[in-house]
Amino acid sequence: MQLLSKAVPFAMLAFVVSSMLAMGLSLTVEQILRPLRNARLVSLTLLANFVMMPLGAIALSRVLHLEQGPGAGLLVLGAAAGAPFLPKLASVAKANQAVAVGLMVLLMVLTVGYMPLVLPLLLTGVSVDVARIARSLILLMLLPLGVGLAAKARYSTVAAALKPTLDRVANLSLILVISLITITNLDKVVAVFGTGGILAGILFIAWGVAVGYLLGGPDRDTRWVLGLGTSQRNIAAALVVGGQNFTDPQVVVMITVVALVGLLILMALSRFLSTRRAGTS
Repeated sequence: MQLLSKAVPFAMLAFVVSSMLAMGLSLTVEQILRPLRNARLVSLTLLANFVMMPLGAIALSRVLHLEQGPGAGLLVLGAAAGAPFLPKLASVAKANQAVAVGLMVLLMVLTVGYMPLVLPLLLTGVSVDVARIARSLILLMLLPLGVGLAAKARYSTVAAALKPTLDRVANLSLILVISLITITNLDKVVAVFGTGGILAGILFIAWGVAVGYLLGGPDRDTRWVLGLGTSQRNIAAALVVGGQNFTDPQVVVMITVVALVGLLILMALSRFLSTRRAGTS
């Protein structure tokens, strides 16, 4: 069991770096900037992700009387915006991928500055290493993303050839991370069922979908992109912060459980939206 526990940071590193590299290899700077020229959409996106989601996490923790570990895990997710999975969800839902990519990168970049500043203020009684959070997110997320963007711009053929492999590495390493965390903390994962953690996760995801959809503006397609993007939190950033800055394993366990619940719910929602779109076309 100790050997499996030691493998978790390496699997997490593989997931974060490979997913960010793959994202960079599939994008151009113009794709990222295009939707960001809509000031209203950007403002509402920031409101949804950096105000409403943390407030939702705090409210759910108090209403459901979550313990400190699960409550901290939910709040870390509330502060972690810019999910790398958003373009995939938008693709499945047949929604606007240009908007999904632009908003994802904007939120991902701002999360690097937001989490170190806000988490120490919201998590009373919990010590959070601000410099360590920022350093981890910059080195493990923004740097690989930048390398991928540069490679895409200069060596597009090589980038296209490498991306499928990196996608597979990212998918497999994510499965490995979740499996290892679940196995090494099985007793604590089981204990989540008695703490309200599962219910909190479901309500947290539903809150994100509702907030994003309602703030997404007049275009229904954009509303669903923002709904998916607000509810699907940045698992990579949350795992980095939770794994490196908290000694209570329940924080990472809660992040993992909510991430699993979110992926299942949002993938099903995306497929439903795709089916409905096909039925009305």
